[in-house]
Amino acid sequence: MKIAIVTDSTSDLQSRAAEMGVEVVPLYVNFKGKIHKDWVEITPDDIFEGVRAGAEMPSTSQPSPADFKAAYERALQRADHVLSIHISSKLSGTVQSAQLASQEFPGRITIFDTQAASMGIGMMVERARELLEQGADLGQVLVELERIRADHIVRFTLSTLEYLKKNGRIGGAQALLGGLLGIKPILTLKEGRVEAAGRARGEKKALAEMVEALKAWASGRQKIRIYYLYNSSEDDLSAFKSAVQAVGLPLEERDTRRIGGVISTHTGPGVVGFYAYSL
Repeated sequence: MKIAIVTDSTSDLQSRAAEMGVEVVPLYVNFKGKIHKDWVEITPDDIFEGVRAGAEMPSTSQPSPADFKAAYERALQRADHVLSIHISSKLSGTVQSAQLASQEFPGRITIFDTQAASMGIGMMVERARELLEQGADLGQVLVELERIRADHIVRFTLSTLEYLKKNGRIGGAQALLGGLLGIKPILTLKEGRVEAAGRARGEKKALAEMVEALKAWASGRQKIRIYYLYNSSEDDLSAFKSAVQAVGLPLEERDTRRIGGVISTHTGPGVVGFYAYSL
């Protein structure tokens, strides 16, 4: 059985998805009175520059079932079955739209809720494609995706919690609101929701705390794949990568991606972080 992979734009795979043969369904950003397709019609810089200039903060919406139906039709022209891998259902209605669309193709669509975002989705898409190319069947791929979903680490820091607060995605990080002058929040995702993982005074200490979290999680693991995500300056990203590399963990650096407009709508600027899982 030939299996095609469909994902959504919050995987932040951008042009790499085409190289991988993966179909991407865009989410939408509502900004300055217009609806924009994520990564296609709007970038994080468009959002941050607009907000700084006085525009209201943007909002986002999931793809429609019709969007997914069209993507599934295209994918099924070249495959017998579709594995549809998406952003956490606790953060977006994307999975629900995919489920509604899948009813048009009984028995031919399998939807996987990553309980992740950005490169957390991207790493599972990449792993699924890798296994399929190695000859794994759908059941084997799903077992591996469930393993990664249950056992990975994510940490990220950002400049402000105001975007998360405005868009209602702050979850367990609510406790960090207030008194953040000079304090960098460190966040994670737990069971698909944004949660607090710590706080540090200043960028340098925040990056160091994320490295320490990675070291603790990595203990006893023989091979780790790490994926970096950011919408901060290249200098901040480089500093974080250098700190991670200096620890000497058994890391395989797989990808580095700038997060797109939809995720940036919720995080705001200044994001640096990572996802990692072990083989």
